[in-house]
Amino acid sequence: MTALRRFGLLVPAMAISLSGCGLNSVPTAEEQVNASWGNLQSEYQRRADLVPNLVNTVKGYAQQERTVLTDVTNARAKASSIQLNASDLSDPAKVKAFQDAQNQLGGSLGRLLATFEAYPDLKSNQNFLTLQAQLEGTENSILVARRDYNESVRQYNTRIRTFPDAIGAKVFYGAKPKVPFEASAAAQTAPKVDFNTAG
Repeated sequence: MTALRRFGLLVPAMAISLSGCGLNSVPTAEEQVNASWGNLQSEYQRRADLVPNLVNTVKGYAQQERTVLTDVTNARAKASSIQLNASDLSDPAKVKAFQDAQNQLGGSLGRLLATFEAYPDLKSNQNFLTLQAQLEGTENSILVARRDYNESVRQYNTRIRTFPDAIGAKVFYGAKPKVPFEASAAAQTAPKVDFNTAG
């Protein structure tokens, strides 16, 4: 068998063996993580966009609830100021800072909505009801997007850690695990509102 013929047989064998080493599957899985992350960012942005309208609608009805309104406004500003790019999804500290800011905004919004259950005029205001419904829908969309993102991260992390894709993931891409979102400790506790205290 000539050297050229051996080389001709070796090239397809190498191509087949490399195709099983994550050359295509690792970037595909990473792109799925990035797409899921983009969807989640979109839902967080929608929530941030709804907050000013909700706060302005509420202001006219409940001047004494300034602290709650200020908390929501400040939490929105903080959540909007922390940016997390797809390239940061392997950095646990950056993911945690982003997640903490989003959790703070979610908690503030929960307190805002719970507080204003005590205002019958506000509860019957069509603008408030529309914004409240949009916000509730957005919160549900965020939950779905977070679940989809976490599933993409699970699949990606599994792929880059299991044979044979782990070979290509490390050798060709230097792949690092992505960080999933976790529920905050406060997520298990409903907002507490006391209507007996002075405003």
